[in-house]
Amino acid sequence: MNKMYPSAEAALSGVVADGQTVAVGGFGLCGIPEALILALRDSGVRDLTAVSNNAGVDGFGLGLLLATRQIRKMISSYVGENKEFERQYLAGELELEFTPQGTLAERMRAGGAGIPGFYTKTGVGTLVAQGKEHKDFDGQTYLLERGIVADVALVKAWKADTSGNLVFRKTARNFNPVVASCGRVTVAEVEEVVAVGELDPDQIHTPGIYVQRLLVNAAPEKRIEQRTVRL
Repeated sequence: MNKMYPSAEAALSGVVADGQTVAVGGFGLCGIPEALILALRDSGVRDLTAVSNNAGVDGFGLGLLLATRQIRKMISSYVGENKEFERQYLAGELELEFTPQGTLAERMRAGGAGIPGFYTKTGVGTLVAQGKEHKDFDGQTYLLERGIVADVALVKAWKADTSGNLVFRKTARNFNPVVASCGRVTVAEVEEVVAVGELDPDQIHTPGIYVQRLLVNAAPEKRIEQRTVRL
């Protein structure tokens, strides 16, 4: 099976559609699939539910999809750096399902592992708990959280082989592995592709069985959210 595609646009062709749930890797602007997000915007699909740790920034990352009003709902843990997100949410134009960061990661991991739900103490007694099943175990109250299975998962890796085995570099190995696991179709944007056998099996972070499509973006922009310097 040939998993290689010549561009982000080609990799998304026939995969994305209106009303889908799309999981997107990254933490802040670190390890985000820049080319795939841009291609998703240009595809024109709408009414998306976006599952991501954060909502990008104004004019970059998922902020591009917010600006074009392609996202109907966000399932996220941090949204504090996007003013357009704030405007849409406060105006009632955007749905938001806040999820604690560790819970969000586990929801995607569970979905990828075929686990429909799990119990956690995180969020008990807060707004996060509203409308969710509560259950006591050993005198402690827990919430039922549902696993997440996305129609499409978009991830950014450093290297891949032609079978789709992925290696993430340093802090870009954040939400990307669990995002890759939870997609019915997973598309990976990578900086380099090598032949099968060139990657050390012990260093592979996501097995190729989770990845259906690959594209090369050899020179991603890799923006920094908050540039700081030390005098």
